[in-house]
Parts: sequence; structure tokens; C-alpha cells
Amino acid sequence: GSLLYLTTSRSDILFSVCLCARFQACPKESHLHAVKRIFKYLAYTPSLGLWYPRKSSFDLHTYSHADFGGYKMDRKSTSGTCQFLGNMFIFWFSKKQNSVALSTTEAEYIAAGSCCAQIMWMKQQLLDYGFIFEKVPIRCDNTSAICLGKNPVHHSRTKHIDIRYHFIKDHVEKGDIELVFVPTEEQVADIFTKPLDEQTFSKFILELGLCEIE
Repeated sequence: GSLLYLTTSRSDILFSVCLCARFQACPKESHLHAVKRIFKYLAYTPSLGLWYPRKSSFDLHTYSHADFGGYKMDRKSTSGTCQFLGNMFIFWFSKKQNSVALSTTEAEYIAAGSCCAQIMWMKQQLLDYGFIFEKVPIRCDNTSAICLGKNPVHHSRTKHIDIRYHFIKDHVEKGDIELVFVPTEEQVADIFTKPLDEQTFSKFILELGLCEIE
């Protein structure tokens, strides 16, 4: 519970904490060791925190990603999204999907749908302060999911995808959002979907705006 509270400011541990939280009802010794490793990492980086530069731009953009079948116990995928206002990191999200995806395209499309819903809420909140955004980019590294967002009958094998996720196409047509391709090595939301090697993890931490604060 304390670690879940800490993820509101330490986004770098979000995936690990959420993964351990799935076993809160019936934890084992292996889960205790995993939690201890998280605490050791926190003890090693006590001054790491989010930095919001004063002169940052104010454009809204976001990243969306999914780890297809990454959870080995039930083979459900994990969705991860993050939103930025210029260089300021304002929202992050990591959650296991409710159903088993039958393809990478489906998993990525479901993640993009959740990201789109969050963007629409964020746009409405910013509208109250007089900020209007058009065609907010959702950066995704799956070209099939991008094509599906623009044309839901792109391929007959996509018909099994739940219709509630097709609302993303309506917002693309209205100009509320825009699906943009980003290479996998630049997909920042990857840090919220699966464990990464040390080099990639450190790179994405910097891109999220986490730095040593004295």
C-alpha cells in the first residue's frame, strides 16, 4: 500500500509495484523478495524525483504501448500510457487488460483506446482553463493498430475486437486525436509494460523527466 502511494511521484517503479500488488491477497516468499528489491532501489535513489521546467512548452502529447501476453499466469497483456504537457510529465498508467488479446494489434489497440479516453478527459479539464488542443498525438509503435484506428474494417480478423474500443476511430475523424508511429526504441511507455534492461530503463527515466533533486 505504501509503495502504491509512492508511485504518484515515482513513476519509475510503477510497473514493478503494480505487478507485486496483484499478489496482495495471497503473497509468497518470492513476492516478498521482489518487494525488498524495490525498496533497495528506492534506498539507492532517494533524491530521484520529477522536475517540471518553468519554460517548458504547453503542447499535449502522449505515448501508448502494450506488452502482448506478457503476464505468464493468464497470458493477459499489460497496457501502459503516459502523457506530457511539453516536457512536463503529468500522467502515467499501467494496468493488466481485462481480457486475453488474440494478437499484438488487439493488445495495442485496446491500450490506445484507454489512452484516448484519458486524453478526452484531459482536454476537457484544460478547456476549463482556456487551453484548446486539436489532434493530440498518440504515439504508438504498432502500424496495424494505427491503421485499425483509421479504418476498423482494415482486416477481417479484427472483427473480434470489442466494439467499445472502436470509439477511437470517431475521435480520429473529429480531429480530437491523431495516431502517430514511433519506433520501439523511442517508445517511452515501454517502461510501464515490462521489465527493461538497465541501459534502456535509465534512458526512459531521463525522458520521463526524473532527475536528482537536491
